[in-house]
Amino acid sequence: MKKLTVFLSIICLLALALTVPGAADQGNLFSRVQEHQLDNGLTVLLLPEDRAPIVSVQVWYRVGSRNEVLGKTGLSHLLEHLMFRGTEKYGPKAFSRLLQQAGANNNAFTSKDYTAYFETGPTASLRLFLELEADRMRNLKLSEDLFRTEQKVVVEERRLRTEDDPVNSLYEELVATAFKAHPYQWPVIGWMHDVASLTLADLRQHYDRYYQPNNATLVVVGDIDPAATLQAIRETFGQIPRGPDPPPFRALEPPQQGERRTEITREAQLPAIFMAYHTPNLTAADAFPLEVLSLILAQGRSSRLHRRLVYEAKVALDAGAEYEFATASPALFIFYAQPLPGRSIAQVEQLLEAEIDKIKNQPVSEQELLKAKNQTEAAFIMGQDSLFYRGMLLGRYQTIGSWQKLNDIVPGIRAVTAADVQRVAQKYLVKTNRTVGILNPLKPSRPTTERFVPHEQIR
Repeated sequence: MKKLTVFLSIICLLALALTVPGAADQGNLFSRVQEHQLDNGLTVLLLPEDRAPIVSVQVWYRVGSRNEVLGKTGLSHLLEHLMFRGTEKYGPKAFSRLLQQAGANNNAFTSKDYTAYFETGPTASLRLFLELEADRMRNLKLSEDLFRTEQKVVVEERRLRTEDDPVNSLYEELVATAFKAHPYQWPVIGWMHDVASLTLADLRQHYDRYYQPNNATLVVVGDIDPAATLQAIRETFGQIPRGPDPPPFRALEPPQQGERRTEITREAQLPAIFMAYHTPNLTAADAFPLEVLSLILAQGRSSRLHRRLVYEAKVALDAGAEYEFATASPALFIFYAQPLPGRSIAQVEQLLEAEIDKIKNQPVSEQELLKAKNQTEAAFIMGQDSLFYRGMLLGRYQTIGSWQKLNDIVPGIRAVTAADVQRVAQKYLVKTNRTVGILNPLKPSRPTTERFVPHEQIR
């Protein structure tokens, strides 16, 4: 343990030295960020980094599945697909061809809180990236044929990833049970009936409401001249008129007042269990102790849950926990496990509860605490070596609150004490705040290819 602690501490120091170009930046990886606001409301974040002639351009829209309503879930994700179908100026083949010729890669992703698009490639192609993204912000070409084609693609995507996957189905059921008044209750991809029932008019309305410069953040990270880059942004994005402000988000999940349990019965190889607790997001001081708590319980094969349930008791194939505090609204702290053949859900649940009670009743050791804090800090700092990841952090945090919150992460983690970890466990990991989801397997009628990877769904 002591060797591991020293090793992780050295990694932190090396990461700081490798990823931060100048001594003036020590302790603040984002000290050179320049923030601007265009007249049309677009927020611009520029971060010069000249280690290589590469640039990452990212456009973050403040819209995700939480901005939808029941009956029309999945709109944000479907719109993401349509954003690659072209405009009058740049058709879908032209868009891809130009980026390939520029030696760039591009993609997009949708979450509960945001939808983001990016291009990463040579700095010489910066102007092209800006023109492409500015054009499709307001000039997307939408037709009934294109809409129906992508709608079928998303329906099939949902069928493969969720309808045919019993573990993902259980995860959806768990979240839908845990949230009663908040739109986090439905999946990002949307409910199957909703996705199949959406219309082109629904999509146009969603696009016009949320794809506006005053509802977006443009992030440019890499080998750039900030003044010249800002001028190029004014000449591309700055020409787009300000749109109407999107409707304010007011949903608030009320406190849970008792344990909730849900079960599904599906063809599956093995049973599975999830346990979810409502927890605060990054706006609360408790977020940092909760993050450290999640690592103590579930980071790696030496973590408490994996060591106890998999190695010692030999009742589970896998066991762990996930806590994501970088969300716009308070989310969930989720435990998961899958019993070994011949072991029962009851045995696994009992051991999960025992480990939770243990960390509530006995303070963690200083060595265990330091290991978890070093792991968190090292992962956060070492990730900054990627231009794309650094831009992603800026865009994500700005979209859900403020990019300035990034400067609080390392100090916040360092300040966590053993008493803090015990306190948040006692406060949030209580039965009245818990939702339990169980998968009861039926013998498959045919071979299945299911994988127990809840991490991909939670993140």
